[in-house]
Amino acid sequence: MADDSSSSTTSKRSKNRWSLQGMTAVVTGGTKGIGYAIVEELCGFGARVHTCSRNETDLNKCLIDWQAKGFQVTGSVCDVSSQDQREKLINTVSSEFDGKLNILINNVGTNIPKPTPNFTKEDFSFIMGTNFESAYSLCQLAYPLLKASGAASIVFLSSVCGVVSISVGSIYGATKGAMNQLAKYLACEWAKDNIRVNSVAPWFIRTPLAEPYIENFSETIISRTPMGRIGEAEEVSSLVGFLCLPAASYITGQTICIDGGMTVNACFYPEMLLQKNFQAIDHSLTSLN
Repeated sequence: MADDSSSSTTSKRSKNRWSLQGMTAVVTGGTKGIGYAIVEELCGFGARVHTCSRNETDLNKCLIDWQAKGFQVTGSVCDVSSQDQREKLINTVSSEFDGKLNILINNVGTNIPKPTPNFTKEDFSFIMGTNFESAYSLCQLAYPLLKASGAASIVFLSSVCGVVSISVGSIYGATKGAMNQLAKYLACEWAKDNIRVNSVAPWFIRTPLAEPYIENFSETIISRTPMGRIGEAEEVSSLVGFLCLPAASYITGQTICIDGGMTVNACFYPEMLLQKNFQAIDHSLTSLN
């Protein structure tokens, strides 16, 4: 005869594996693009989320929208490239979440696309400070809160530019490669504190930051993507959400590409381009006979 109490406990444990109910999260840059999608993903799993933005108007509009959806989201104005503002952000979060934090999503990023010889030292400081230094510093500042929670997850929003060479600027690629390496290092150093650390590396996704590239190079981007399309922000946020769940409790130190197959593609083209090219090749061969 089955033990009803044991069955009930197992069922509850299984359900909790796929829930963030009662957990707390910080998402930097959560008012646009991938960050916005991540806030909604985490809230959908039941988490309480604090996000930040440099733009108070955008932040307030998002907070009103999220409140209407029943999400538990708070926010503050913060430029994460500033050490003083990073410290203020974590102090705010510590007060709001009683000194404990389960999830830290380092999402903020920027870029200035230039050939390497044209970069200035100001460009270097700006991109490195916004993309990498801010994430590194926030991990340091949030560490006591993450440790205090008893089970925590950090996710870096990196890029395939940190895995393979993409013509969007060497400094941007360097910051993303550094993120991926930091995820590996912290995963090992902080495993004793039950803090998992992973890096998510998207290809071109429909976001405000990527839109100028997509508008000008969509055919090239799609030609390098076996799935033959641009990615959507929700396709990134779903992985980020999963990595934060108890169900992902044995995954740490990984860099996972979300790229429609781009980084494993040596010479493969989407079906629509194959058909077009095959027809052109067939025409050329026929003309030779």
